Amino acid sequence: MHNALGFPDLLRLIDERSTAFRQVISSAPSLGAQVPSCPEWTLFDLARHIGEGRHRWAGIVAAGPTTARPAIELPTAPQDPEVLVDWLAKATDLLLTALREAGPDGACWTWWGGSQAPQNAGAVARHQLQELAVHTYDAQLTVGDPQPLPEEIALDGVDEFLHTCVATTSPWPHAPATVDYHVSEGPSWRFRLSADGAQIGHVDGVADASARGTASDFVLWFYARNTGEGLKLDGDRQVFDQLIAWEPE
Repeated sequence: MHNALGFPDLLRLIDERSTAFRQVISSAPSLGAQVPSCPEWTLFDLARHIGEGRHRWAGIVAAGPTTARPAIELPTAPQDPEVLVDWLAKATDLLLTALREAGPDGACWTWWGGSQAPQNAGAVARHQLQELAVHTYDAQLTVGDPQPLPEEIALDGVDEFLHTCVATTSPWPHAPATVDYHVSEGPSWRFRLSADGAQIGHVDGVADASARGTASDFVLWFYARNTGEGLKLDGDRQVFDQLIAWEPE
């Protein structure tokens, strides 16, 4: 298993990945370039998504505990590249300020209420870091310079994705199975898939299916930025296909 990043480290890395994203935007030959990993978007669309998303989550965190998603008014992304970069920086500052003021245990609305991730600012910070990391990769890919996700971000990203996007009490609709994820940098996770849902447990014995690779390759696979190249899949591969296609309630 993995020891999650502390709240100060999450804030530091959100700022670092935001800076890396802005560096790509500011140096890109054209913001009209198509993003290969998000083909419906241009680089400008990607930047607008990043800025709007940070404004939205800053407002959600600042709103505190609520059962309904808060309505957040979003600003218009500027077309001028220099102004756009400044707008992105301010959006990150808004998010970081909201997270600091709420603290890691500050309750707020999240879309992952049925998962094993908590509904608080700490969990929002973890997920925001991963969103920024993956979209920074998207931007780098667009300008022809894709970089692996930084190791400490990717390691936390594997754990965050499994707890937030896979772990659930929704019944697994297929035959019960166990799945192991082994990361080259050290940690391993096991999922037990059954009528009780998808539950994270200790790795013990041989799983029905397993995957091995770097943390960066895992995160990019989870978010459909690759098709699993670089990963070694063993056992019943159909379980992975079923997991990818599964949409828990």
